[in-house]
Amino acid sequence: MPENEETEQSTEEPQVTEPAPEADVAEEEPFDRKRAEAALKKKNSEAENLRKRLKELEPLAKRAQELEDAQKTEAERLNDQLAAARERADKAVRAAVASKVEALARDFADPEDAVGSLDLTAYVDEDGVIDTDAIKEALADLLKRKPHWARPSDEGGPRRPAPDRTQGSSGNGNRSPSDPAQIFAGLMDQALKGR
Repeated sequence: MPENEETEQSTEEPQVTEPAPEADVAEEEPFDRKRAEAALKKKNSEAENLRKRLKELEPLAKRAQELEDAQKTEAERLNDQLAAARERADKAVRAAVASKVEALARDFADPEDAVGSLDLTAYVDEDGVIDTDAIKEALADLLKRKPHWARPSDEGGPRRPAPDRTQGSSGNGNRSPSDPAQIFAGLMDQALKGR
């Protein structure tokens, strides 16, 4: 039996220790403020030079774009304009549908949850007409799947405290009358007593 114990111990691999990270710290140079300021000044001047070159090259880039546009055929220019117009129209349609969804999502605590979770392009036909019935059905289905998004009902929630009119200056008898006739009568009494 003792022989088996010796063989088991000899099959274990020796553990390799890694050098401590303190050795790396010793190799670093101490902070030199003058050298850091010089490096910072050099980087700032390089950045300034790059900004100047960028300003000089911007008009050239604009001119190159104009030349490229001039070399395009009329059809290519029209296609680019059409693509840009379609993109603007798509953004407008998405904004209109989002507004409609937000207006119809009055049962939601946060109507923007409904806007973010629905595919807004699915509720517009080829003519650009928004299908409000489909939106209502989708919102009802969404509330069934995510009931925690619903607006809390007033019946089950905590009640707001009612004001207590007996507190404050009115509770100790120093309440001023709210009837204008009583206020005038009080002023007249004070004026006559003060005479």
